[in-house]
Amino acid sequence: MADIEVQERKIVVAIDEGEESIYALTWAIKNILVSQNSNDTILLLYAKPHPQLVSTLDGPEYLFSSDVIISMEKYSKDVADCVIEKAKRVCKDHQNVKVEIRVGEGDPRDVICDVVEKIGADILVMGTHGYGMIKRALLGSVSTHCAQNVKCPVLIVRRPKSEVGNKSS
Repeated sequence: MADIEVQERKIVVAIDEGEESIYALTWAIKNILVSQNSNDTILLLYAKPHPQLVSTLDGPEYLFSSDVIISMEKYSKDVADCVIEKAKRVCKDHQNVKVEIRVGEGDPRDVICDVVEKIGADILVMGTHGYGMIKRALLGSVSTHCAQNVKCPVLIVRRPKSEVGNKSS
């Protein structure tokens, strides 16, 4: 029997502060990375929002002081570090998985689509918050936008209803 060449896949998993993205990462590891001899690479992608430097709420525009801007940037970096560490802990038990990390800055829809395109991803895995129609219309759906705009397959993983209230997973 001839040796089957193990193809390397680039699997992008979009992560954020929500438990839904960690569930999607766990699901992807269990269900997509089925081979112990996998050459697959998981790219953990976090999109850090641009800091809002100018207030545009009904009135004159105010620039924030440099101290406020530094505090906002530090907070944003701390959140990104926390999200990445949590995702890395999920991956640590799977030595056969190569893990890369990328933090982009900007609208998550744009960051995710740009990175998937630039690296030539084989698949994009995302969780979904399961917003209702009104909330989704107001906020926009990152997963829907990505599914409509990237060129690779997109797997949107929804947490089972039995786990939605369970934060221990």
